[in-house]
Amino acid sequence: MKYYVDTTVSRAGDGTREYPFKTIQAAADLAEAGDEVLVFPGVYREYVNPKHSGTPEHRITYRSAEPLQAVITGAEPVKNWRKLEGEEQVYTARIPNSFFGNYNPYTTLVSGDWFIASFVAHTGEVYLNHKSMYEVTSLEQVRHPVPNRVSWDSAFSCHVWYTEQDESTDETVLYANFQGADPNRENVEISVRQDCFLPAAEGISYITLSGFTVREAATQWAPPTAYQDGMIGPHWSKGWIIEDCEIYESKCSGISLGKYLQPNNDNKWLKWKYKDGTQTERDCILQASYEGWDKEHIGSHVVRRCHIHDCGQTGIVGHLGGVFSLIEDNHIHHINFKHNLAGAEIGGIKMHAAIDVIYRRNHIHHCTRGLWLDWQAQGTRVTENLFHDNCVPVPMGDLDPETLREVVSALGEDIFVEVSHGPTLIDNNLLLSDRSVKWATQGIALVHNLIAGSFAAVGIGTDNGGVNKPSVRYTPYHEIHGTHVAGFMSILHGDNRIINNIIIQKKNLDPAKRQLSELGKQHANPWDDMNFDAGTAAFDAYPTEDEWKKQFEGYCGMGSDNPYPDRYYDHLPVWIEGNLYCNGAAACVKEQNGAADDREVSVGVEQREDGWYLTGNLYEQLPACNVRVVSTETLGMAFEPEERYENPDGTPIVFSSDYFGNKRDARTIPGPFADAGEAGHPLF
Repeated sequence: MKYYVDTTVSRAGDGTREYPFKTIQAAADLAEAGDEVLVFPGVYREYVNPKHSGTPEHRITYRSAEPLQAVITGAEPVKNWRKLEGEEQVYTARIPNSFFGNYNPYTTLVSGDWFIASFVAHTGEVYLNHKSMYEVTSLEQVRHPVPNRVSWDSAFSCHVWYTEQDESTDETVLYANFQGADPNRENVEISVRQDCFLPAAEGISYITLSGFTVREAATQWAPPTAYQDGMIGPHWSKGWIIEDCEIYESKCSGISLGKYLQPNNDNKWLKWKYKDGTQTERDCILQASYEGWDKEHIGSHVVRRCHIHDCGQTGIVGHLGGVFSLIEDNHIHHINFKHNLAGAEIGGIKMHAAIDVIYRRNHIHHCTRGLWLDWQAQGTRVTENLFHDNCVPVPMGDLDPETLREVVSALGEDIFVEVSHGPTLIDNNLLLSDRSVKWATQGIALVHNLIAGSFAAVGIGTDNGGVNKPSVRYTPYHEIHGTHVAGFMSILHGDNRIINNIIIQKKNLDPAKRQLSELGKQHANPWDDMNFDAGTAAFDAYPTEDEWKKQFEGYCGMGSDNPYPDRYYDHLPVWIEGNLYCNGAAACVKEQNGAADDREVSVGVEQREDGWYLTGNLYEQLPACNVRVVSTETLGMAFEPEERYENPDGTPIVFSSDYFGNKRDARTIPGPFADAGEAGHPLF
């Protein structure tokens, strides 16, 4: 059956084409397996709570009749602004608290595990022409705003707002500096709903959301130990498709593929304090495994061709609930763009337990951090993606020392893999930010990438910060292509393959970043070495496979004379071969069949009318270097889970196609392109 929705009609009908519903929720109350809800252009100011599941054969589809013209928003307009007495640019508005129902974003603080509350932040926002203004903590700051130095849009950051409660009238009072704009003439809205399209119940599966604009919701911080909400989300179910949508201006997260509510564990670290967050996360994982976390019931979602931007915490977030999913062809940018939220859960995409998740052909840029794969990135593949400009928003040389110290903990990189045992496969990508990969992990295969940044945190970042006592982060690994926990182990580091990549040391690096690299070498930091020097030299001290195996020769258990007492806790071996190093990027001393380019090489990316293009001279005259074709067979298996670098269905991979899907011939060259001529084609 097909239901029709049109918010512009004068009176709600029965859902037929002639007499459409006025709200999407009216259709969502009725739509069942096989039904389609067709939504006509208009602004739908409602929270849509799908009530019924589809089936694999008969999905429930919600479709915008015209692409992006049906808008679901969590915001409402405010037109009762009046100028504050004696002020030229400061306005105030009063909202009865009854207007908000049971959720007032202006009394609800952003909070949760791993959130750094550098100042009081509410889940609500004030929007000027669909662009969120900057919350401050006093009326005086509204009167005299100061630019936010670490925002991507520092010029706009003087558009500020502040809220307080008038208990005598039971009203929310807003103050805002619109920098000369008249808020009663412009489009000024405030977020009033927490979510836009997300079932309240668990297990509402096989839903398709296609072609909508979704914006401006008062979402909450989404750590892995909490119920994770977003403007859109399947809420612990299976088989959703979210496609061709534009998603922006979520206070925290745009799409959540994440965790369900565990009342006994929800933000337990913040609330109870006595058990560390790392342990409560392990508790959450095991509890989920007892409560139905498996391939038959959870995950296998698809997020494709979406434009996700200008969200405060993440574009896509998830823990446990995103397993076995496909995230492809999305454009994700300017996440954490205001730099007014801080914590360990920020990124263009931030997912825990991305088991058998494929990230393919996405374009991720201008985020504080691009893709963060935290814990249990097992069977995960990151392929054919374009990453660039994922970093702190401003040149670090422009920052005063105090601000510089504040942002060092969020230096940013294209990909951060943290405390995972692998196998994590990163192939045929362009990693063009100043820091390409952060390696607080093991079990990564980095194959046929163009890497124009550094490797950070090699060998560190996997303990939990204890000073005088051990604080090992024992991390689970799982059955092969499944969710059942097979064991726990600390991160030994190593077990990495770095093969057939092009690795470039940038020549135009911010001098302050070079200083940070030197500082990191002099002063040990257990979380981040602040490295901006490109190359594989950080693995010089790691054993080859033969060196590692030698530790076990003649060993026959307790009491053996073998002189290697730490054999089970030493670094695992690395395999490094066939890489091309440019601009003095330093090769590992154990590199096999590597090569160096003696030219001064430049590389970058720029947007043109028909797409994004690679710039620079890298591919003008590559040195002659042929490398072997890589496959599942040649990569072997990740050590701890004993799982091969293969497809989620268990079939092997031969890396015979490139970034564009074109075939490599027998004379394979390093990097993501089968032929140097492909570098002139649009990348996204």
